[in-house]
Amino acid sequence: MCTAITYSTKDHYFGRNLDLEYSYREEVTVVPRNFPLVFRKAGELKTHLALIGMAYVQDGYPLFYDAVNEKELGMAGLNFPGSAVYFPVQEGKTNVSPFELIPYILAQCERVEDARKLLENLNLTDIPFSKELPLTPLHFMISDKTCSIVVESTQEGLRVYENPVGVMTNNPPFPMQMNRLADYMALSIEPPKNNFAGLELKPYSRGMGAMGLPGDLSSASRFIKAAFTRAHSLSGESEEESVSQFFHILDSVEQQRGCVKLGERYEITVYASCCNVDRGIYYYKTYDNSRIHGVDMHRENLEGTELACYPLLEHETFDIQN
Repeated sequence: MCTAITYSTKDHYFGRNLDLEYSYREEVTVVPRNFPLVFRKAGELKTHLALIGMAYVQDGYPLFYDAVNEKELGMAGLNFPGSAVYFPVQEGKTNVSPFELIPYILAQCERVEDARKLLENLNLTDIPFSKELPLTPLHFMISDKTCSIVVESTQEGLRVYENPVGVMTNNPPFPMQMNRLADYMALSIEPPKNNFAGLELKPYSRGMGAMGLPGDLSSASRFIKAAFTRAHSLSGESEEESVSQFFHILDSVEQQRGCVKLGERYEITVYASCCNVDRGIYYYKTYDNSRIHGVDMHRENLEGTELACYPLLEHETFDIQN
């Protein structure tokens, strides 16, 4: 399960937690403008916008988990089991497989409004990458510095929703997530007011205005917690302050090993990412390495034809001060 968020200070930021019980050995991957992007049913883009993001590269093709492009548009795919439905190829539609959707959108669109236009005639097809890599049930968040949308392909077809909270997790479908926010409308960062039966009651701790804020690791609860934390989060304007605050928001909903058991494995936050979409810098940290590392797409040859891949630095380093 996963959490994706957007956040703005002087610059705009986009990123996510990837919560799983295993890793595909994903890498920070830069796709230059002249790397040919071949789609199963939607043709080929020989030249396009450059991208940077986290991907599992298989047979030379980047299978992105999340990415941003050089025009400040970000996109992430999150697990959507039991709800995602993909369809056979449809005549008259633009047929794109889910594993292709992130590069298909980010390679061509500069803003969310551009993505909306491509999505109007799009059909998410049931074509897997290979027999070894079957389809993953996903839904998607697409964001720029002005707005955010959620894209879900369900039994009802492809739907696009406004996302005013700048947060997405997993199930239930996004309209239900938004409806559940009303259950928590009384939460506050201020001390609580006493409305209890005329009794003389006083707060005994700081933070009691947010009593009832979910703390479990379910996707529905993480949506509420991340939305509340992001909405009230304050940061300075510098890159260091902004990136640090972004990761603190994600840390509020991270998964710790041992708390969610799946058979013989445990779900963890494999990595957390934060991309400065204005500058094209992809920051990340991993479960076993809390130091923040970064890859700057503009230090690569963006007119090239080959992927640039950077394996994750997963081993913690300690700075002993005495």
